[in-house]
Amino acid sequence: ASSPGAPEIEITYNWDPEVFAEPSRSMGHLAYAVDDIYGLCASLQDKGVTILRPPRDGRMAFIKSPDGISVELLQKGTPLEPQEPWVSMSNTGTW
Repeated sequence: ASSPGAPEIEITYNWDPEVFAEPSRSMGHLAYAVDDIYGLCASLQDKGVTILRPPRDGRMAFIKSPDGISVELLQKGTPLEPQEPWVSMSNTGTW
C-alpha cells in the first residue's frame, strides 16, 4: 500500500505445479488483513457465506469467492483470544 490505511492485497504464486479445483481458474488465493476477524466472519455467515476454515485461533479464516478463488482473512496485529462458536467449528469443504 502506498499510504497508511490503504487496502492491501497479497497475490500468491504457487511454484509447484498445482491443479486448481473448478471453478477457480489460475491462482492459489487472495489474503486480506481485517480489523475484527470474528465480527467479519459472523457478518459474512449471516449473509450466507460459508466459512470454510473458521478462525479457531483468532487469527486466520478462509472463504471462497463466487468464482471459486480462496480468500484468506487474517486478523490485523495480535490474534484475538479464541472464542465460541469458532473454537468448536470444524472445517467445511476445501479452500
